[in-house]
Amino acid sequence: MAIKKSQLYSSIWQGCDELRGGMDASQYKDYVLVLLFVRYVSDKYGGKKNEIVVVPEGGSFSDLVKLKGKPNVGEGINVVLSTLAEANGLKGVIDSVDFNNEEKLGKGKEMQDRLSNLIAIFENPELDFSKMIIGVKSKHFTLASSALLQLQHIAF
Repeated sequence: MAIKKSQLYSSIWQGCDELRGGMDASQYKDYVLVLLFVRYVSDKYGGKKNEIVVVPEGGSFSDLVKLKGKPNVGEGINVVLSTLAEANGLKGVIDSVDFNNEEKLGKGKEMQDRLSNLIAIFENPELDFSKMIIGVKSKHFTLASSALLQLQHIAF
């Protein structure tokens, strides 16, 4: 089944809602878009050879899911992002956001819950990008790009 525009937007909004209170609203996108990117590339390119994006062991969305509920979830997310970034020449791009920042994400259990909930939002089976039909690929990419661009212009 195709990903619905409304479901994509809803997930992005839920991600922003989960981050409310700890940081300036203009920074939500830094966290939300990175997780959406990891979900997208993991679904589309994970386990495949000769693709434009390499999803290495320890650098996939499923590795993020394994971190849910763990006390070191923030540090773990940083490691997963670093692994994916390194494999694709994206150091300083997708791994520049610190998911272990206590000032923005809370301390201890608060951070653990916030980040675990954030991962769970993008774990939603309705956001399975691997199910994109080949002929509709550009439509979905345009849809995702449009949603991400919209998020940058929203005044939270």
